[in-house]
Amino acid sequence: MKITDLRATTVSVPLEAPLRHANGCHWGRFVRTLIELEADNGLIGLGELGGGGESAESALQGLRPVLLGHDPARLEELRFRLANPTASLYNNRTQIAAAIEFACLDLLGQAWGVPVSELLGGRLRERVPFASYCFFRYADAKTGQGEVRTAAQLLEYARAAKARHGFRTHKLKGGVFPPDYELELYRALAAEFPGDRVRFDPNAVWSAEQAIRFGQAIEGMNNDYLEDPVFGLAGMRRTREKVRVPLATNTVVVNFEQLAANALATAADVILLDTTFWGGIRPCLKAAGVCETFQLGVAVHSSGELGIQLATMLHLGAVLPNLSFAADAHYHHLRDDIIAGGLMPYKDGCLAVPNAPGLGIQLDREKVKEYAEAYRRLGNYAYDQDPGRPGWSALLPNDRWADPRDDRTPTIPR
Repeated sequence: MKITDLRATTVSVPLEAPLRHANGCHWGRFVRTLIELEADNGLIGLGELGGGGESAESALQGLRPVLLGHDPARLEELRFRLANPTASLYNNRTQIAAAIEFACLDLLGQAWGVPVSELLGGRLRERVPFASYCFFRYADAKTGQGEVRTAAQLLEYARAAKARHGFRTHKLKGGVFPPDYELELYRALAAEFPGDRVRFDPNAVWSAEQAIRFGQAIEGMNNDYLEDPVFGLAGMRRTREKVRVPLATNTVVVNFEQLAANALATAADVILLDTTFWGGIRPCLKAAGVCETFQLGVAVHSSGELGIQLATMLHLGAVLPNLSFAADAHYHHLRDDIIAGGLMPYKDGCLAVPNAPGLGIQLDREKVKEYAEAYRRLGNYAYDQDPGRPGWSALLPNDRWADPRDDRTPTIPR
């Protein structure tokens, strides 16, 4: 089997409401670039990467001389041709290599008549559990609904998410408001679901001193972990020395050099494996093997997925023997998807691993057309900017917090 064609399409898919985070905001939509690799047997493999728009499409089209005629089964050779570790210091292709790996694995699974999980050693579970992933949110400018800013709004959202999807783990994305305010809301979330697990993520914008203060304040709660309270291995180690809550990261351990450093002098107890950030599903499996050896926990991380990347997360979660925690997903914040059948359904807080050959999903061509047009109309947005605070940017460590009393709804093109 040989690759004969490459197509890239950028889409803009609506969210229920804009999602606020420590460094800015998802402006009411996810911009993702879809990849289709066509093979000489007529099969089409699917991949996905974040944002980029025309720049991502151009970068992918620039790889046609590398990809056309290549056997998708020769993934190790392709890894070095796309993202040689030293060359990647200059070409920064990790996410592109990941998306191409997804598509190649999809082709192989379809050609061989098996799901991707069977190519990766065989699934150990049929369903993968997920956390509720609660964000502070602006209200949707069109409907006026969906705001999460106060404790009452947070608990209303979390109760509805649990009732609808069955979540037993609840994650709060912080780093938006002053830490003491977010501590109050995190405590309220934990108290609302005393039998469930909780986790907190301020996106690495605190000082080590603030992280220690917050971490010590939550030690009596039913925590999975405290995720990326600070940026950098040294700051994580300082925090870990003083806090009796496991620390997790998807920020400071995202490659094998960092994983080695963490194994030699532990800074993070739990490594959150992202199929995009690590360069594909297979590198995540290799990293999970290292974590198994050093008794580090692992979980599956979310970087703002549509159904294609979600399928890669599910196949990864299916085969990890040391999957210690529920996975993260932004997925339930989406209003729609670009895959046939629409949004994958949750049941009892879990998503089923696709059983069809390859990744197990197909594109809905009408949805792709609709959301590609939406991207052409709306363009990109600045992920690292807050539409409600023009000209703002976060410091590191940050002290430029949003005001929890500010109930304005920014106007964002839809």
